[in-house]
Amino acid sequence: MVRRLAPFAFDLWQHRGLLWQFTQRQIELRHKGSHLGLFWALLQPLLMLALYLLVFGYILEGKFGAKPDETRADFGLGIFFGLVLFHVFAEVLTVSSTVIVSQPNFVKKVVFPLEVLPAANVGAAFFHLAIGLGLALAGVALFGPGLGLTSLWLPVILLPVLLLLLGLGWLLAALGVFLRDLNPLTQFLSLVLMFSSAVFYSAQKIPPDAWVYMRFNPVLLAIQAVRDAALWQRPLHPGHLLYLWAAGLAACYVGHAVFRRLKPAFADVL
Repeated sequence: MVRRLAPFAFDLWQHRGLLWQFTQRQIELRHKGSHLGLFWALLQPLLMLALYLLVFGYILEGKFGAKPDETRADFGLGIFFGLVLFHVFAEVLTVSSTVIVSQPNFVKKVVFPLEVLPAANVGAAFFHLAIGLGLALAGVALFGPGLGLTSLWLPVILLPVLLLLLGLGWLLAALGVFLRDLNPLTQFLSLVLMFSSAVFYSAQKIPPDAWVYMRFNPVLLAIQAVRDAALWQRPLHPGHLLYLWAAGLAACYVGHAVFRRLKPAFADVL
């Protein structure tokens, strides 16, 4: 029943042990050779948080205009929330298209479940996202308005984000085998995504003519929802949350289906 209703979930559960091993491998490879090793996964976002608080919050004195008593620290934390979420999407966009191409040995192994490779890459990116959000929440508790009950909505927001990342990972990994120009294209698209996802500004400042189109950007809605839940402590927009879930599920179904459909031809191309 699960395999028929949610084939991507069945594949992930069936190969959960292998997925966990490859996710750990991806995390370790990112910091391999450095003296601090895995500690960089905590230190790097911590340094970024301090930098954004200093530059955007205290030097530039920016404002989101989300609430009357907004402080400089609130603005710096809002920027950090946006960048943490954007970076995980940018990483999946730029890396996924080469996941299969860069590991042809696994393609030649008939029994190896290739679906694990893009999913492990997403898992490693999501691991760093969790660390960044944890530091951002600590910043809200120490320098911001403090954590409220609305923060409990974060898992409901992040789960469809994970589904969306998995779908993008599978789709780009499959297409990247046949379209080698996809990698430089996704690098440009990640830049477009940054400016169209309200990373450095509030979604409330988007002109109505632009909002007609930008409201369908799930990354923008995810960033806005996380800020509302964790920083501004405002009620979430139910329509935006529903759309985020629909986009995540649709991306997972489509990405997984495309990957399974194209997988038999990978060996012929590589």
